[in-house]
Amino acid sequence: MADNTQGTDTPGTAPETTPETTPETTPVTVPDKPALEGLEQKYARRWREEGTFAFDEDTTREQVYSIDTPPPTASGSLHVGHMFSYTQTDVIARFQRMSGKNVFYPLGWDDNGLPTERRVQNYYGVRCDPTRPYVEGYRPPEKPAKNQRDWDVVSRKNFIELCEELAVEDEKVFEQLFSTLGLSVDWTRTYRTIDARSRAVSQRAFLQDLAAGNAYMAEAPTLWDVTFRTAVAQAELEDREREGTYHRVAFHRPDGEPVHIETTRPELLPACVALVAHPDDERYQPLFGTTVRSPLFDVEVEVRAHPLAKPDKGSGIAMICTFGDLTDVTWWRELDLPTRALIGRDGRFASETPEWIAAGAPAERYAEVAGRTVFSAQQAVVEMLRESGDLVGEPRKVMHPVNFYEKGDKPLEVVTSRQWYIRNGGRDADRREALIGRGREMAWHPAFMRSRYENWIEGLHGDWLISRQRFFGVPFPVWYRLDGDGNPDYDDPVLPALDQLPVDPAADPAPGFDETQRDQPHGFTGDPDVLDTWATSSLSPQIATGWAFDERLHANTFPMDLRPQGHDIIRTWLFSTVVRSESLAGTVPWTNTALSGWILDPDRKKMSKSKGNVVVPTEVLENYGADAVRYWAASARLGADTAYDEGQMKIGRRLAIKLLNASKFVLAQGVTEASVLGAGASADVVTDAVDRALLAQLATVVERAGQAFRDYEYARALQLTEQFFWTFTDDYVELVKDRAYGARGAAAQASVHAALATTLDALLRLFAPVLPFATDEVWSWWRTGSVHRASWPGVEGFADAVTDADPEVLTTVGEALSGLRKAKSEAKVKQRTEVRSATITAAAEDVARLEAGLGDLKAAGNAAELVLVAGPEGLAVRDVELVPAEEPAR
Repeated sequence: MADNTQGTDTPGTAPETTPETTPETTPVTVPDKPALEGLEQKYARRWREEGTFAFDEDTTREQVYSIDTPPPTASGSLHVGHMFSYTQTDVIARFQRMSGKNVFYPLGWDDNGLPTERRVQNYYGVRCDPTRPYVEGYRPPEKPAKNQRDWDVVSRKNFIELCEELAVEDEKVFEQLFSTLGLSVDWTRTYRTIDARSRAVSQRAFLQDLAAGNAYMAEAPTLWDVTFRTAVAQAELEDREREGTYHRVAFHRPDGEPVHIETTRPELLPACVALVAHPDDERYQPLFGTTVRSPLFDVEVEVRAHPLAKPDKGSGIAMICTFGDLTDVTWWRELDLPTRALIGRDGRFASETPEWIAAGAPAERYAEVAGRTVFSAQQAVVEMLRESGDLVGEPRKVMHPVNFYEKGDKPLEVVTSRQWYIRNGGRDADRREALIGRGREMAWHPAFMRSRYENWIEGLHGDWLISRQRFFGVPFPVWYRLDGDGNPDYDDPVLPALDQLPVDPAADPAPGFDETQRDQPHGFTGDPDVLDTWATSSLSPQIATGWAFDERLHANTFPMDLRPQGHDIIRTWLFSTVVRSESLAGTVPWTNTALSGWILDPDRKKMSKSKGNVVVPTEVLENYGADAVRYWAASARLGADTAYDEGQMKIGRRLAIKLLNASKFVLAQGVTEASVLGAGASADVVTDAVDRALLAQLATVVERAGQAFRDYEYARALQLTEQFFWTFTDDYVELVKDRAYGARGAAAQASVHAALATTLDALLRLFAPVLPFATDEVWSWWRTGSVHRASWPGVEGFADAVTDADPEVLTTVGEALSGLRKAKSEAKVKQRTEVRSATITAAAEDVARLEAGLGDLKAAGNAAELVLVAGPEGLAVRDVELVPAEEPAR
């Protein structure tokens, strides 16, 4: 694409000339050297000062377009994936605003939970011990100790203060970066998932769910991370392939015959409660209902049947232990088996010999594993099996999937613990179907993503575990009365009044008690746990829209119009939000879901901080500018995993620069706001066929790009606009320069001026969602206010000018001009070289189009004579005779 307008890519903006003014228009002031540098700071500041993107509370629900913006985790650093997905949301927001909507676009920071804890520990070099007393005015060491054993140990309250302090500092950095990127969020409406209002909303929602029976406490098998000492929900699981070892072990029938099982976890033999085989497995059908005795520990266990048993796996019969994995939990629950749990929250076997293991040799053998870690206990049990002869053959290595916490480094254990749950359809078919139905009430972009939501719900095997054994988070607003022996009464919790929220049971006394009664007989104790961070994030629509705090705002913004997010957290954030909206409001939380894809590195691997393959956003923004980065992001469709591509950013940068320079050329012709059709000029002024063809093409682009945006296909809208823009600059501008300068009279000049002004006006609006800085800069040269407060372009202003217009006139004449240029290039002469004569052959209808634009074609091609010949073949420029360089020009 030829760049035929003057411009530069260097900093500096100096006024070119004295502004032109008319009584009806804004003064036109064009910089001498338009540049992208400095625009982010200039307009980010101006937009905030002028409230360009502020939500107007004086509204009705019909006028509002509300966005449930993802609150980024404020613990560490952002990467290009954030810029990618947040830009895609922003282009939608900007389009909706220009379409006349009152856009409600707040932004939150997800600053509670484990990520913040880990960052604070590493940043300050501290560890939390809830038993330590609070130290007023505590400050961490200026230089944290390298060895964790030398870190300061602080109270829970001191630790939380450090979490809040660092989160606020991180959020300032993130806000600056998002402002530089050009996000049009309303910065007066930010929230933190750990601030007082968010805590109050989260606790209020929990209490409402508790009162309705949607939340409950239960002592049950729970997935447990022994490193972080916290329960883990199903949505936080990650299967990782790990090397294991199959051990063939003999159980003993009453007649002395062995029953062989194969297991990767022989250390769980003392926790065995049954053997299980498939009901149709003829090998074991005679054993169903009988008992066998476990090796080493001599515990009698029953042989049962269950369809989950796999006849083709191992020996076809498995031991059920409490608890080796989630399948054990299912068998235990459905077969109503006893509980013999031995592994504690610390990942070690119980120190005391359990009552089901008899004294003597069995107890002595258990003493060999008591207090040991899982790994150490396995080694001991395998050695004892060898000695007893119950290990058949040598163990064999296998690769198999193992459950991990997504942030953990060690396999999860299943321990029995008392935890809080929210009903999510995992154990309730009617609730499950209702949640699937809510998903079908939403529009999914792209549509195929809905199946991931439904597949997740259909694969649930339990309710949502929402309690976490952490320090920094939203506390459960619950206390328990203690009896005379200091035992808590879990069946009758003490709850706060709603106007007392937020509360912290670890620091606040229970209603009706004072602090001296904490943890004393006949006193009270606070629930020590905090809510899973998703349990608060799932309330982002309620938090953002003022639920329980500003009912008018809530009524005008909820259910929200859009939830944008990554497709990888459909099972967590999206689903959990639908669960809470269903239980709290009986509705969907939003009507449209936009799923962004992953950013892939050059090896097509997902970018993530844990893999160390991320790109720092500040470097990219400094190198290419925000508009270029936004162009890359907006070129990708929703749901599409996209490779990180600086080449696309370079294209975006060239486009933004070209927009500045092309706009400078247009405005240098003397066009003003009054030249825009519908704003000042009448359609009657457009008399030339080439001008009318340009506007006809523009009308098509405006309609198609608008529809693409309404269909959430912003990448398609950008493609259509960009393609038209290059036709405008490379073909139209080159064709009409002669007329624009007034060489063919005032009427011809007025026609081209109207077409130039109208097209520039529309292009700035069309590009505005994607290139907000360059477009607002050009807008400021000749218009008042911001382009982002202007309306989305329509065709009403120039509809009369394109009535019966043939859009192919511009295409055909432009093709002929390209032919003349090509001939000059092949002759290795300058483009301004005069064409003495040339013949253009084309189909009859194209000849008519060429005749309509012949004057512009001759002027642009510097051609003295062009012979048009109708023929059956496509358009071709032939017999080009050039004026030799030594001959004088005409």
